[in-house]
Amino acid sequence: CCFLTFSELLENIPNVKTSWSAFLEHYPNVIKCIHFEGKTSFGMSVFNLGNAIMGSGILGLAYAMANTGILLFLFLLTVVAVLSCYSIHLLLKSSGIVGIRAYEQLGYRAFGTPGKMAAGIAITLQNIGAMSSYLYIVKSEFPLVIQAFSRADPTADLWYLNGNYLVVMVSIGVILPLALMKQLGYLGYTSGFSLSCMVFFLSAVRLRLLHPLSLHSLNIHLNITDNHATHDNGLVHEMDDSHCGARMFTMNSQTAYTIPILAFAFVCHPEVLPIYTELRNPTQRRMQHVSNLSILVMYTMYFLAALFGYLTFYGKTETELLHTYSRIDPYDTLILCVRLAVLTAVTLTVPIVLFPVRRALNQMFFASKSFNWLRHVAIAVTLLSFINMLVIFAPNILGIFGIIGATSAPCLIFIFPAIFYIRIVPKEQEPMHSIPKILAACFAGLGVAFMIMSLSFIIIDWTTGSSNSGGGH
Repeated sequence: CCFLTFSELLENIPNVKTSWSAFLEHYPNVIKCIHFEGKTSFGMSVFNLGNAIMGSGILGLAYAMANTGILLFLFLLTVVAVLSCYSIHLLLKSSGIVGIRAYEQLGYRAFGTPGKMAAGIAITLQNIGAMSSYLYIVKSEFPLVIQAFSRADPTADLWYLNGNYLVVMVSIGVILPLALMKQLGYLGYTSGFSLSCMVFFLSAVRLRLLHPLSLHSLNIHLNITDNHATHDNGLVHEMDDSHCGARMFTMNSQTAYTIPILAFAFVCHPEVLPIYTELRNPTQRRMQHVSNLSILVMYTMYFLAALFGYLTFYGKTETELLHTYSRIDPYDTLILCVRLAVLTAVTLTVPIVLFPVRRALNQMFFASKSFNWLRHVAIAVTLLSFINMLVIFAPNILGIFGIIGATSAPCLIFIFPAIFYIRIVPKEQEPMHSIPKILAACFAGLGVAFMIMSLSFIIIDWTTGSSNSGGGH
């Protein structure tokens, strides 16, 4: 459960400054924890954590900006990025004090078995929900991309236009081999390629911003298909000015929905400690730098993607940016390539998200067992089979994962790091009335507020039949 070098252990246990034999006399169970030395480079760790952060939510950020304005969006995104860095700082600080690099074991150290089970269950549910949503995107979008490229008849009963077949093929041919890797660090190359796909997406959105006919074409399309929007009792109305220009600040009925979308835009906390475990020359400061750089890269990509998409369509931006482009020209080659790149990025994110689930299951049920290839493979196959069955046979259950995500994400990002920190850091070192612990308590309270807000919006959506709220992933 704790993979530290001997020097790190001495740094984190300052009272032990004697010989090696005396150290083992004080801590006889530590020898089995210091054999592992991470081999993943700083850059590969940044790629893996950046890929864990990135989700399909990037496609909805332009819509979020359309409902907040550029400056308010930038302010909210900055606040969330800073809070995410602070949350990871709490995790790393707690990990350094007790010499543990497993989220579930931090829960055990803080609250015993209930804390361990709560952390493990939250990670499992959150990441299974994320993987299900990613594979559902593959199931629904991949056939459309193939159909557009091949110009096949959409009503034809062709096997390669069947999303169920395609999602199984992608799971077996791409995701499973990557998920069977023994160490997370091996996925650094695929994570780098996944991020490059999103850079291509960003470049395409920037290129389309320079296309002067995008908004005009969309207006023509909307005027043809939605006559009721521009005619009332035979009178033709002018288009709403809010749709035809950029706004620095705006408030409307959809603005509140952007808060949970942005609050969960940097979800990567289940992956932080596994990546820390495999980092070469691991220290708390070095891992914090990995986290800060990953968040900075995704912060930049998020803002630019939202900005370029918003400046292209302004108030007519839809909840899923690529659908807005498709309404202009569903056979636009560039946009089809972008959709394929996004599908590739989403697919390559699944193995990264699967690793913490397998680790959580091992911590909860096989904590005393050593590594076993049969168990390693069996967990991966079982998880992917279960998720494929959900996506194929029970796609409506994804709405349930919305509730789960709204509950588990605030716990993993805000509540657990804060309360683990409060419980683990000794009172002699930081009393309860100290500023760091007061800030941690406020941080946990913020997580509870986000949870209540997200659940409220989901319930409102269900009762009204709309679908405005969404997660960052």
